Amino acid sequence: MAETAPVSVVIPCFRCEGTIARAVESVMRQALPPAEILLVEDCSGDGGRTLNALRELQKTRSEGIIKVIVMEKNGGAAAARNRGWDAATQPYVAFLDADDAWHPDKLKIQYQWMAGHPDVDICGHQIKVVSSAAEIGSPPEPVAAIRIERRSWLFSCRFSTISVMLRRDLPFRFEAGKRHAEDYLLWLRIALNGHDAWRIEAPYAFCFKPLYGSGGLTENLWEVEKGELDTYRRIYRERLISFVAFAGLAVFSFMKYLRRLALAALRGK
Repeated sequence: MAETAPVSVVIPCFRCEGTIARAVESVMRQALPPAEILLVEDCSGDGGRTLNALRELQKTRSEGIIKVIVMEKNGGAAAARNRGWDAATQPYVAFLDADDAWHPDKLKIQYQWMAGHPDVDICGHQIKVVSSAAEIGSPPEPVAAIRIERRSWLFSCRFSTISVMLRRDLPFRFEAGKRHAEDYLLWLRIALNGHDAWRIEAPYAFCFKPLYGSGGLTENLWEVEKGELDTYRRIYRERLISFVAFAGLAVFSFMKYLRRLALAALRGK
């Protein structure tokens, strides 16, 4: 059997029959493949099309590393990721979304870095927006990593979820029921509770659509903004930041929202 990384890959799946094969293929083609892939079907309500696509992927992979988990009710990405995280059997967990992809060297580079830094509980890396898989190039070598200062977490989310690898036994989870900025809330809780977070300064994950305002859906931008404000409100109530910091961050967040609106409008012209 080929060498594998002791990593569980969690992919939440919701009405993704058209993209999930690409995502899974990018995991299967890893230079150092994971020990298991957990596909969490989040009650897509599409007549079984997504679940059938997941089962087909599971059947066509003789390695037997793909496991399909079916949620009893739709809970959103946070709940689906938690379900996969709880079911993971490996010491490390990495997250991917059903419409994104990884570079073939992602797990090899990131796992080896984390294995060499046993004091680090969470690690991310850069991501890149591309229009097709043909644009996925080779990240620069050698790979550099930087420690994300805890204060800098307050001003922006420093990781995209699809870049994250963390230790399975971390005593945190995504906020179930929260549909926007739930990942940012988790990273803030981890960092502000004293856990070091590092970022590898090279893109090993790829999105196939703009990160904000895709398709001119500015209403979604407001939902994202409300999610970020809710995240700040929660960490304030947990006494991880002061009221003064909370008020300043709320203003700063709203200014970022206005900027995203402007960028989305320009992209739509």
